[in-house]
Amino acid sequence: MNFRNRIKKSSSGKSKIILANDLDHKSVEKLESVTIKNIKTLNEFLCAIKFNFHLILPLGVKNLKKINKVAHDVGLQTIADIKLNDIGNTNMIAAERLWESGFDAIIVNPIMGPENLETLISSAHKSNNGIISLVHMSHPGAKLGYGLSIKHSESKKLSKLHELFLEWSLSLKTDGIVVGATDPEIIRTCHKKTKGKCEIYSPGVGTQGGDPKKALASGANYLIVGRTIFNAKYPVKEAKKLQELSIES
Repeated sequence: MNFRNRIKKSSSGKSKIILANDLDHKSVEKLESVTIKNIKTLNEFLCAIKFNFHLILPLGVKNLKKINKVAHDVGLQTIADIKLNDIGNTNMIAAERLWESGFDAIIVNPIMGPENLETLISSAHKSNNGIISLVHMSHPGAKLGYGLSIKHSESKKLSKLHELFLEWSLSLKTDGIVVGATDPEIIRTCHKKTKGKCEIYSPGVGTQGGDPKKALASGANYLIVGRTIFNAKYPVKEAKKLQELSIES
């Protein structure tokens, strides 16, 4: 079963919430133990768990294999959020290490160019893994970059950078796109263009100002939530509230 179908199965009738497990403990043992605790405590309210670069680096392959197995044993998919963006050979080696560590999907940055993106997607699909393409981030300064006007070299037509990233993502059959929950209008535009060809993953709910209801109503398929859950007085209650909201939408 490929990644898109696996995460659909994990989320079906259960939850559209992905935990952004972006912890910042300096101790590797603490990172591992807290992550495993989060999986065991919150898994019934989630469909997947996401790990950022700063968490992946100190853990290493051995610890990541253990953590990914714990997540898989309770039915969660795992996503490596490293926004991969380099030359083809470097991308492939990094991806191979992540697949070896047990991840189901990788978030990548299309700025690498369509040829490198296509190679990554093709390779991932051979092993039923997924590539999720970054179209527009959720932080306040994102528009300064992703909103830049660019001119296509062939058509000479002006468009926004995030529009080009969406175009590449769809034409190359990426498994999903990341669009911040902080901009429902861009989610809505992307939803109209994807037409079910891939899913929309939206970070930035709560702490960064994204409204989960608006994001889902605009077409987001999955919400990526971290600090809103972690910093809550009762994390389990907050996760359950978001889960119920995601199912109702």
